[in-house]
Amino acid sequence: MHNTSQSQELVVSEALALEHGLTAEEYGWIYEHLGRTPTWTELGIYSVMWSEHCSYKNSISVLKTLPRDGEVMLVGAGDENAGLVDIGDGLAVAFKIESHNHPSAVEPYQGAATGVGGIHRDIFTMGARPVCALNSLRFGPLTSPRVRYLFDGVVRGIGDYGNSFGVPTVGGEVYFDPAYEGNPLVNAMSVGLVKVGRTSSATAASVGNTIFIVGSATGRDGIHGATFASEELSEESEARRPSVQVGDPFTEKLLLEATLEAIRAGVVAGIQDMGAAGLTCSSCEMSAKAGVGMHLNLDLVPVREPRMSAYEMMLSESQERMLISCAPGREADLGAIFGKWELHAVAIGHVTGSGRVTVEHQGRMVADVEAEHLVLGGGAPVYKREARRPAYLDAVRAAPIPPDVEPGQVAGSLRALLAAPNIASKRWVYEQYDTMVRTGTAQGPGTGDAALVRLKGSRKALAVTTDCNGRYVYLDPRRGGQIAVAEAARNVVCSGARPLAITNCLNFGNPYKPEVFWTFKEAVAGMGEACRALGTPVTGGNVSFYNENPEGAVFPTPTIGMLGLVDDLDAHGTGAAFVATGDLVVLLTPGAWAWCTSVAALGGSEYLATVHGMTAGSAPHLDLREEVAVQAALLRLIRAGLVRSAHDVSDGGMAVCLAEKAIFSGGHLGARVDVSAPATCRLDALLFAEAQSRIIFTTESRAWPAVEAALSGMGVRAQVIGRVWEGAFEIAVAGETVIKEAVPNLQAIYDHAIAKTLGIPSAAD
Repeated sequence: MHNTSQSQELVVSEALALEHGLTAEEYGWIYEHLGRTPTWTELGIYSVMWSEHCSYKNSISVLKTLPRDGEVMLVGAGDENAGLVDIGDGLAVAFKIESHNHPSAVEPYQGAATGVGGIHRDIFTMGARPVCALNSLRFGPLTSPRVRYLFDGVVRGIGDYGNSFGVPTVGGEVYFDPAYEGNPLVNAMSVGLVKVGRTSSATAASVGNTIFIVGSATGRDGIHGATFASEELSEESEARRPSVQVGDPFTEKLLLEATLEAIRAGVVAGIQDMGAAGLTCSSCEMSAKAGVGMHLNLDLVPVREPRMSAYEMMLSESQERMLISCAPGREADLGAIFGKWELHAVAIGHVTGSGRVTVEHQGRMVADVEAEHLVLGGGAPVYKREARRPAYLDAVRAAPIPPDVEPGQVAGSLRALLAAPNIASKRWVYEQYDTMVRTGTAQGPGTGDAALVRLKGSRKALAVTTDCNGRYVYLDPRRGGQIAVAEAARNVVCSGARPLAITNCLNFGNPYKPEVFWTFKEAVAGMGEACRALGTPVTGGNVSFYNENPEGAVFPTPTIGMLGLVDDLDAHGTGAAFVATGDLVVLLTPGAWAWCTSVAALGGSEYLATVHGMTAGSAPHLDLREEVAVQAALLRLIRAGLVRSAHDVSDGGMAVCLAEKAIFSGGHLGARVDVSAPATCRLDALLFAEAQSRIIFTTESRAWPAVEAALSGMGVRAQVIGRVWEGAFEIAVAGETVIKEAVPNLQAIYDHAIAKTLGIPSAAD
């Protein structure tokens, strides 16, 4: 993109509009609406506001099919900066997940760091104090030097920003696959608490209110970041480093405290984070929401670089900034609060009744645009793209599955899976994060299926997780979308919580490609079906298209951020690790052993990918009615005090699930398990298939009659398959031992695998 000094104004043409990512048709609509050629600054405003990143022009028609209502919802999906749900006792939770994929691909440290900063600002502009953060990361194979560089930079960026900001990073996920090699995915999630009725709104509020820019000064970093996020990566993307923002977590900490103080003091009539598209997006969206206008004088904007043009100031995505509509008569109070925290608070305009955003610079009117014409739900274009089922689906589903594993090969397969980066411990990652700051973390990474964050002064806790298996969505977009939601909810339930609602970050390729758009529609449909079945409405989120490079698109990856509530943390909070010798090991399923009786059962499994180098078949089996029954059954058992530990069967299948329960115990507890499956079961499918709706839990021996009684009539099957002991980790099938390993040996493989691949000392050493 062109940069200009304050004395320069480029002559706008259709060709220049195309350079800005607009289509010829869209430029024609702008010309027709204005009745004239747009100014250079107006072209910049339209290009970012009508980019996919800001307008959702190719996705909104599909997103509207998701369930967005529920008894816990306090604001509508997309109505504010983040979702807001009621958790009782006068408290609400604001939470959201967003992507920072393209910036992280060209500048991994700052791309990831500013992704963390931006998502936290979405939370505290709501008046909520962030209490925890999570992330969902995707990279290519760690054997690639470029991938190792990206992986290291992203993790350091997340850790350095989050640790300095003082909010614990309590959970997340990391996947590695060749599909992500040219385009990593970096999704960041923040969760905050606020008293009901004490929230703020992203509105300009009333005519006459003074508009303040607060926080950091404005620079040239991040200009056209929203447009950059709305195009495919290419060899030229490295030259787009100026589109990557630069973060300052220490300033953000001051901004957090000043913002919350100002909201509590009642001086804020409306507030919006300056994220994507900066001053442009915040001024236009705040105006459109209130049905008013705004006049801005850019000569008053604090800048940190000389000779900035109006175009640059309106499009800058410099971090740690907010736009505030000040309550009438409280201007001095607002200035005093931000001054106390040593932050800029400068009046740069006022709210008008015109419905237009007008921008003045050096005595000239450089922009005069209708706010409503620029925003989602107003005049921004909405498209329904062509959708066509991809041909690759037939090829991957027809791929021949290898012969069954021999009993003598099972232990080797388990060791290979525990060393696989997708399954191995992410200790190297999360030990770079402060997971315990603020002392609210009751269950952090590596100990349970979801993170648990206690609500101080209460017996309650939040359960939070992120989840998606992009391989499943690639093989069956609709079922893969269902599984993303179902497994996130299952993780929350395994930790003792009732699922409440989701946020999502939908990472897909170019929507103009019919195969990509078909996959997007199918995945969203599957998500919606699962949300309706599980009673978890969608509070909002983010769509990230154009996640591809010349080699092709990433796996379609609709990342789910799930929120749950534990009513009594001390009584119901549940970890994944084995707890005590003598406990029964129980497999909870919907009923039959269907997952292991067909060759199709191995489709999409980590076993096929790791042991046989195949991404083939279809996504694992899932029946949403069965899923609802299994989750309800486990939650009933937990609330009755009958569950000592719980872990869902997912990546790597039942054998990995059991091994992880032993490993999470610190290597002190093993188990002797004997699975009596039908003779028609394949051995590899029995142990390594990833069919959904299965949970392995432990209970005291004396509690077994109560477990059976509690599950009566629930339509599920609970089978005792073994006992916890202080011996080795053993699995037998119909009495024949196929795995017998010392737990410390398995733990060493699991804990050291990623560090070993990176060629560095393991944090577990």
